[in-house]
Amino acid sequence: MEVQSTLAFPVIRGLQARREYYVAMWTLRTLRQISIFNEDELPPELRAQRVLNKARIPEISNYILDNPDDYVFSALTVSIDSEVSFEPLPGQNKLGILKVPMEARFIINDGQHRRAAIIEALKQRPELEHETIAVVFFLDIGLERCQQMFADLNRYAIRPSRSLGLLYDHRDDKAKLAKLVVMKSLFFRDIVEMEKSSLARRSRKLFTLSAFHNACADLVNGMATGNLVDDADLARTYWEAVAEQFPAWKQVQEGRLPASEVREGYIHSHGIALQALGKAGNALLKNNAEDWRERLVELGEIDWSRNNAKVWEGRALIGGKVSKVTTNVTLTTNVIKTALVLPLDEEEQRVEAAHSRKSN
Repeated sequence: MEVQSTLAFPVIRGLQARREYYVAMWTLRTLRQISIFNEDELPPELRAQRVLNKARIPEISNYILDNPDDYVFSALTVSIDSEVSFEPLPGQNKLGILKVPMEARFIINDGQHRRAAIIEALKQRPELEHETIAVVFFLDIGLERCQQMFADLNRYAIRPSRSLGLLYDHRDDKAKLAKLVVMKSLFFRDIVEMEKSSLARRSRKLFTLSAFHNACADLVNGMATGNLVDDADLARTYWEAVAEQFPAWKQVQEGRLPASEVREGYIHSHGIALQALGKAGNALLKNNAEDWRERLVELGEIDWSRNNAKVWEGRALIGGKVSKVTTNVTLTTNVIKTALVLPLDEEEQRVEAAHSRKSN
C-alpha cells in the first residue's frame, strides 16, 4: 500500500505584497490532527511566536462550549516551512488544490491560543469536529520573515475599550442590566459614556459604562431575580434617587456645569464612588426596604470635596490621586455606609481596622 507523501486540500490563491498566500477552510478535526511545530523550548530569538499561555486556554475553550450555536473565531494565520505546489482546478486561476509535503512544518503566526482551546473543547464535545475555521497560509521563507509577520500582525491590534466590549456584549447578564438601566434613564443616558473606558478632560460625561457596570453588579448582588426588566427597574430607581442627592450631577446633565470641573473637585463623580454607592446601596435595599429613599438624604452630609484629605486620603485617594483598587473601594464604601447608619460586614471591618492602624 502506497503511503501518502503529501497533504492536499482545496484553497483560494491570493496575492499580497507580491507574495502568494492561500486561504482554506479546515474542519476543527483537521486542526487537531495537523502537527504544529512547537517552539516553546527554543530561546525567544529563535522563535517565531510567543510561548503558549496555558492559563488562557480554559477561558477560550469554555467560550466555545457555552456558546455552541453562536461562537465566532477569526481566521488562523499559519506559515508553511516547505516547498508547496498549487494545482488550479480546470478553468480556474485562483481556486485549486494546495499540496504540502507530509514532513512540512506548520507554524502558527496568529491564533495559537484559539487552536489550543479548540482542541480542548473537542475533548468534551467531539461533535464539533465537523465545523470549520478559516486558515490563511503564507509560505515561510525563514525565521526572520516569520518573526516579522508576527510583529506586523500584532502591531496594530488594539484591544477595544472595556466599555465598548460591554456595550456590544449580549451574553453577559450584568452588562445587559447596566445598559438597560442607562437606556431607560433619561438622566443617566446623558452622563454615562458608553464607548470609552476613560474620560477625556473635555468630556461631557461623568461616568463610563464600565464603571456603571461594576456599580450595578454590586448593587443587585444577591437580589437579582433573573427578570432583566424588573432588576433594571429596581437599579434605575435607586440610581436616580442617588442622583437627587448630588445637585452637581444634575447641573452637568443640563449643561450648566462642566463635567471636568466636577470630577476635579469631588470624589462623588468618580468610578470608585459610584461602585461604593452600589455596594452601600445593596446593604441599604436589603436591610431597609421601607425607608431607603429617605436615608439617602444622608449622602448630602458627606464632604465629598477632594480637598478633604482628612476623609479621603488613604481611602479614595492615594497621594492625591483617585485609586480604584479593591481596598480603596471598600474604604470608600465604609464612609458611605457609616453616613447611612449601616453596619459594616466582616471584611469591611477588617479593612477599616487595618486602615485605622496605618493612619495612627
